[in-house]
Amino acid sequence: MSMECISIFLAFATLFLCSSKVSTDQTSNSSRVYIVYMGSAAPNSLTSTTASLRTDHARLLTLLTRRHGFSGFAARLSEEALLMAQKPGVVSVFPDHLLKLHTTHSWDFLEYQTELEIDSFPNSISENNDAAGDDTPPDSKGFDTIIGILDTGIWPESESFNDKGMGPIPSRWKGTCMKGPDFTSSSCNRKLIGARFYYSNELIADNNSPRDLVGHGTHVAGTAAGSVVPGASYYGLAAGTAKGGSPGSRIAMYKVCTAQGCYASAILAAFDDAISDGVDVLSVSLGSTSCQPDLSSDPIAMGAFHAVERGIIVVSSAGNDGPNRETVANFAPWLLIVSASTIDRNFQSNVILGGNKVIQGEGINFSRLQKSPVHPLIYALSAKTADSEEPEARNCDKGSLEEKLIKGKIVICDTDVPFYTTENKIETAKSLGGLGVVFTRDDHIGIMADTWSISSNSHQFKGCQRYLLLYQLNQPDIAAPGVDILAAWIGNDTAVTLAGKEAPTFNVLSGTSMACPHVSGIAASVKTRNRAWSPSAIRSAIMTTGFACPKDSKADYISNINYPSIAISKFNGKESRNISRKVTNVAGDGEMVFTANVDAPRGLSVKVIPDKLIFSKNNQKLSYQVVFSATTPVPKEDMFGSLTWSNGQYKVRSPFVVSI
Repeated sequence: MSMECISIFLAFATLFLCSSKVSTDQTSNSSRVYIVYMGSAAPNSLTSTTASLRTDHARLLTLLTRRHGFSGFAARLSEEALLMAQKPGVVSVFPDHLLKLHTTHSWDFLEYQTELEIDSFPNSISENNDAAGDDTPPDSKGFDTIIGILDTGIWPESESFNDKGMGPIPSRWKGTCMKGPDFTSSSCNRKLIGARFYYSNELIADNNSPRDLVGHGTHVAGTAAGSVVPGASYYGLAAGTAKGGSPGSRIAMYKVCTAQGCYASAILAAFDDAISDGVDVLSVSLGSTSCQPDLSSDPIAMGAFHAVERGIIVVSSAGNDGPNRETVANFAPWLLIVSASTIDRNFQSNVILGGNKVIQGEGINFSRLQKSPVHPLIYALSAKTADSEEPEARNCDKGSLEEKLIKGKIVICDTDVPFYTTENKIETAKSLGGLGVVFTRDDHIGIMADTWSISSNSHQFKGCQRYLLLYQLNQPDIAAPGVDILAAWIGNDTAVTLAGKEAPTFNVLSGTSMACPHVSGIAASVKTRNRAWSPSAIRSAIMTTGFACPKDSKADYISNINYPSIAISKFNGKESRNISRKVTNVAGDGEMVFTANVDAPRGLSVKVIPDKLIFSKNNQKLSYQVVFSATTPVPKEDMFGSLTWSNGQYKVRSPFVVSI
């Protein structure tokens, strides 16, 4: 892999990506699929290495040999063949592991709460017009951007992917629309311009097709770039006009996941194809568990690194394992990492007790139960079997509850053990004759699940991720709406269909998977208006600052990388910490004066030098310093705040975290 520092991203790679060559996650199996990653090695290196593999009697999986954006391949290797990790040109060798998914009024909410401009059709259809039926072709400038999505596939018949009014597919597009038993070339159009799927011998193929059988990819694609669809709802809930963040953008779907998960080899193959196909933005709502892999065995970090090298901004979800520290699943510094926030809407389901006392909960509830308190309520622990453990019973684990105590009652289940899923708890109560379930959490009084007459659609999303101090970088990078998001859905999902009703064409989901495509859509909108902007510039526009590669990139100086946020670690309060940043004026020519405003917590003094930045022309760069000092002898906890530059018209905000 090239070691020339052409940007901040390659500088980071020298620090982190090349830290090891062999994954420690090796097994004693005589043969399993491994990924051989060779970075930016030349094709002839790949040829010689694969020839060596054949000599070692390893079975090469040629389908996953990559040559476009980077070099590497997947192969079934014996233990002896793992010695190839020491061969010249090999960066790392690691098992082909399984990753997981991180499972619209939200755009109106963003417009009201921020200065964001959502409209990608500046001279034609208004995205805020529910009766958007004008046949006037939208401005061609709004259709140049292509969003690539790595997910579970897509349901092409959804109205969110209609190509009404869209012009010809850009000539630079080099992708394809792969065929399958339920997917033809006509499944693609001028909106959905590409669709690929990836097959792994280790994964049970669902349909050998780009078609989505899970729903996750369809929902994500609709959120990022769905066309304007008036009258959308989930059986009347969240009714309104559905639209993506960049309705004028094209969509290219790379199906790397099934209901089982997402294999690393498929993810790397999709990144390589997307680079060659010509996407502008990549949206990745999946990742590892909170136990983060080394960057040398993280397929998202690897693939994104090469995509960013080639000018493609990569947006990824932070994961749903928060809000505890160090639970961000994707953390490579060249990713734009998104956590989830709420919007000004929730779905309320109340529990009514005797005396008409109402306990408010969250969830979607179409229950046919009477709305008066006539059904017995039981705490799951009170129905514990003699041989089960207390945590199992409280969390309604299978086999932990007495049927005679559950039958005919609404069951209260705790949610403090994460590996007991919502679906498992509902099925447990249902199988024992329970009428319904109420979920409790420390931060909510209750979350109501509906009864068995219809499927449950309540959520147990854990909320926004807390800022993670990793490599002295503040992660996640940004938060976006990720709770109760309405978007396109697959057309044959009986699990979310009400009895006697047709399958819904839209569904409501929560998670950082839903937050990620919001930012992907925004990134596409920025790219549409500023085609020459690099991933760094787009990221800076979204996080409101700029970045560069410092001359001395030692790990101790990561805080001074010109990153959009500020993070300081091991702050003992005895010494001040001085952080430098450089900003670029993109607001136009003419004198502009920006004044610093600091929001600092108690116990922390934050001084900005200078406290005014005076720009005289567009693209002018100016620097400033931020000095952090303690006002108490010994800080007792991490401290959070922000620095905002404003000229009365524009605001540029950089959050900061100081960790003890």
